[in-house]
Amino acid sequence: MLEELEIRDLGPIRHALLTPAAGMTAITGETGAGKSMLLSAIKLISGGTADAGRVSAGAKESWTQGVFAVGGEHAQDNADDDVAGADRPTTAEEPAVVRIAREAGVAPQDGELFLSRTVPVSGRSRAVVNGRSVPRALLGELAGELVTIHGQADQLRIASPARQREFLDMVAGDERELAAYRKAWDALCALDERLERMEHQEASARQQADYLRESIERINQADPQPGEDEELKAKRSRIENAADIAQGVSGALAALDASQVSADADEASASELINHAVQALRSIRADGDFNELADRLESVNADLSDIVYSLARELDVEDNVDDLDEINARIHELGELTRRWGPTLADVIAWRDKAVFDVEDLDASPEKVAELREERGRLFDAATEAAGRLHDARVAAAQSLAATVTGELSSLAMDGAALNIRVANRAERRGGKGSAAGSTADGSATWPLDANGSDDIAFLFTPYEGAPELPMGKSASGGELSRLMLAMELSAADRHAGAETPMTFIFDEVDAGVGGKTAVELGRRLARLARTAQVIVVTHLAQVASWADAQFVVTKEPPDADDDAVGVVTTVAEVQGDGRVREIARMLSGSESEASLDHARELLGSSQLGDTADLAA
Repeated sequence: MLEELEIRDLGPIRHALLTPAAGMTAITGETGAGKSMLLSAIKLISGGTADAGRVSAGAKESWTQGVFAVGGEHAQDNADDDVAGADRPTTAEEPAVVRIAREAGVAPQDGELFLSRTVPVSGRSRAVVNGRSVPRALLGELAGELVTIHGQADQLRIASPARQREFLDMVAGDERELAAYRKAWDALCALDERLERMEHQEASARQQADYLRESIERINQADPQPGEDEELKAKRSRIENAADIAQGVSGALAALDASQVSADADEASASELINHAVQALRSIRADGDFNELADRLESVNADLSDIVYSLARELDVEDNVDDLDEINARIHELGELTRRWGPTLADVIAWRDKAVFDVEDLDASPEKVAELREERGRLFDAATEAAGRLHDARVAAAQSLAATVTGELSSLAMDGAALNIRVANRAERRGGKGSAAGSTADGSATWPLDANGSDDIAFLFTPYEGAPELPMGKSASGGELSRLMLAMELSAADRHAGAETPMTFIFDEVDAGVGGKTAVELGRRLARLARTAQVIVVTHLAQVASWADAQFVVTKEPPDADDDAVGVVTTVAEVQGDGRVREIARMLSGSESEASLDHARELLGSSQLGDTADLAA
């Protein structure tokens, strides 16, 4: 609900401050006084296009701010409080506007949102919410939950099928059916994406499986063993250096134990010499460390014996140089494996073992695709059934809404006018459940359905009896369309009752082409709508303005002599008491004669909603 609208330097308005009533507010004034600037201001804070040409003459910029009561007092005043809000209701319990603001980091303060817009003479406009600069699109998103403007240009948005569907769903109260359908639709879309990926990957999967099988066979033929390549490289090195090895080992053995090299050698070995030394030490009977030294020599002799034994074995190994070619060939073969699937033979073996399982999975992909296609058929049928339930709810609401709106139109000087709401089920028209559309995942698979169901919705308007039935926006004048929208909002008024964030409806040109008794009925119906929502109406008719809870008059005044402004200046002021009587009298007859004043008082006294019957009239 709009609590306050403040304007500075917008067109002829130097400064204006409006505090609309919670119910119905009338904006009146002579033609050309500047009432359109009030609508322009609201459009600016709703994210509309900025026009630097509307900045007041001599001013550097225009500024507009709207203060909206949005409920949701539980929303934290700042981001720090938001962290600690353990008792704060969940997002699902919040009004949509509060959720949008909080997610954008501009949570309401004391249940209020401050939407402002600055438009400089040159440069970009600036959008601000609760003191923080925000993208202009956020203003539009927030205002979309707060304000509905029914002017000749603005209400043409209802001519779009999407807006008509949204309005019908709001009247139908089909949130449960719509949620159930969208859940089914999301599941169907997710499976379609998965199925499409698998079908597109099926050919590449076959190629991958072939590659894995060939690789497994190649590795199995080579039959590598862990560490085999390192052993072969060591053996190759030994063969290539056999002469050096034999010469060095022989020299070492000749020094340590010549008998290992030549049977004719009669020299004592190093081991024998150490044994002689041990015996000599142990024969000493005097005190000293001789026994300990003997023990150490025996330990050295044991190590020496092992060394001699190992060296002797080296001489016994006969390396066949003829095997070198085979060893090199095997090393090359194993090297090819490690280059492709390594870096080690252990890695090659591990890759082969995993590839065996991967081949099994890839070979099973056709079966998996078949399973997914069958599952897709079930999900398509479930989505179609959910769309059918949503369709039934929309059809019932469409029939009721059309009848109610048509009845309202006759009371608004539109006898013979009628609204027809057509809800066509694409699924029924094009095959429905069990059709081929549910069996494939190509583009034709989901043609009867979309994210909002299976319905094509059209609001068709007949402006007078005998006129052709045409889509809204193509068959009504601005005034007729405003009254049609009023009739639609009245028919949906119970949907606004009890809302934590009441919608603000702004009507412009709704009184075009009406007068007399019809004007009284128009005012009455605006007042009825104001029982469940905030209504602001720009009107030239006293019979409409008299029903308002508050009335503001837009007046043209010449500029002060010391003011740099060029041209007239527009003021906006609320009128009450005698001031309002005089304004109503002016609207009735253009004068403030006693007769017109009496008529104005009588009109104001009679423009009151009475009992329940009057409210339902």
